[in-house]
Amino acid sequence: MSKPNLNPPATGDFNAKDAEVFAEERKGFPPRPLRNPLRPLRLITSSPSLNVFVLASLLMFSAITVSAQRKPTEATRPVVVMSAQSLDDLNRKLKPGNKTEELIDSAGMQLRVAIQHESNKTGAAAELHDASDDVYYVMEGGATLVLGGRLDLPKEVEPGEWRSPQIIDGKTYEIKKGDLVVVPRGTPHQRSTANRDFTMILIKIYAAPLKPGSPRPTSLSQKP
Repeated sequence: MSKPNLNPPATGDFNAKDAEVFAEERKGFPPRPLRNPLRPLRLITSSPSLNVFVLASLLMFSAITVSAQRKPTEATRPVVVMSAQSLDDLNRKLKPGNKTEELIDSAGMQLRVAIQHESNKTGAAAELHDASDDVYYVMEGGATLVLGGRLDLPKEVEPGEWRSPQIIDGKTYEIKKGDLVVVPRGTPHQRSTANRDFTMILIKIYAAPLKPGSPRPTSLSQKP
């Protein structure tokens, strides 16, 4: 059996008839393997370390950009400096009644500072504030405080402000000149100054800025 010619003619005259003959002669013979087999495709992905590096670079660039845009805030009102003499003078003006004088304009701030005088005051309602902390600094005299426990039959007189005739399971403290008391929000507290004069600096810290119309240090006002 003669070996068929599996290669097309070397001449350029390779027509349709020649193609049919060539295809017929190729029948029954295995296909020729490729000289250079195709390499498998590889999916190119970045390594985890490269991802971390890129992310860190982006975060650093963002932080630098934000830092360059930020600047310190500016004071919204002048500072307040009151001498001991001015506070003593104000204390004398508050006597002999139960009065309070604001020391700063609190509108827009989360802070209230006042000086408060009480004389022989009993029967004051117990209080609890949902959104403000109280700080007392005793300037003169003394008072009895009941702190902690729980309000008996509490009544919300305005949003977040609770009042009660008395405190149940509270602890009693006697405070005097020079004492400092911190009453966190949510703490029941009640004060009595029976047969005594009592003056304190009251500092209140609020959860939100106070609205315009808040107490201002314009004149002596009767404490509600």
